[in-house]
Amino acid sequence: MSRDATVFFTGYARLPSGITASKISDVVGVGVEVEPETGKVLNAECTLSTALAREFFQRLVVGRSLDTEFPVIIQTIERRYHGSAQKALVTALKTVLEKYQSYKRIG
Repeated sequence: MSRDATVFFTGYARLPSGITASKISDVVGVGVEVEPETGKVLNAECTLSTALAREFFQRLVVGRSLDTEFPVIIQTIERRYHGSAQKALVTALKTVLEKYQSYKRIG
């Protein structure tokens, strides 16, 4: 698939107070580049404060399909990401999924 045919979605969620990332911003942002025919996440980024956390998040999401693997994405984050922003990342990803599904319906 050509990168010209991909679609970008974002989601945001409030961070818990008192964590490092909340000193920079009150919210975490998540952005994903998706292949719309398959729902496959080609690239992903988030606004967590450390490069390691951002890269770890990316590894958990990239390569998965929003169409068929979204529950797996969430379960993987809940099982493997034990940072304080875990719930905010999940919430932001749920917003991404809603936007993606809306895009597919409008199609």
